[in-house]
Amino acid sequence: MEESMARELLQAERARLQQLLADRDQSARADRVAEDESARFSDGAEPLTAEAADDAIIAGIRERLAAVGRAEERLAAGTFGRSVRSGTPIPDERLEADPAAELTVEEAAQTPNG
Repeated sequence: MEESMARELLQAERARLQQLLADRDQSARADRVAEDESARFSDGAEPLTAEAADDAIIAGIRERLAAVGRAEERLAAGTFGRSVRSGTPIPDERLEADPAAELTVEEAAQTPNG
């Protein structure tokens, strides 16, 4: 994949994730305020469940942002588009679908949570 295309894909993914994070942070704060106001009328465990779900989603977005950061580092180092495990080229189609991909499809399938 051409460097300019890789850079563009990574920038777009970073922007998308940052917007998701900002939206989710705002939504989580609003949910917590609403939960505080209605706590006396609802199940006490419900706010904790919603808070845990919000926190998990936010953590996932932050993990994804970290993956984009690693991909940007590989781009700067000239190793973008190669598996971090084997050095095997990652097909452009995979990188277009997931510009932060660190492994080939086959390697990811062999990795737990891959």
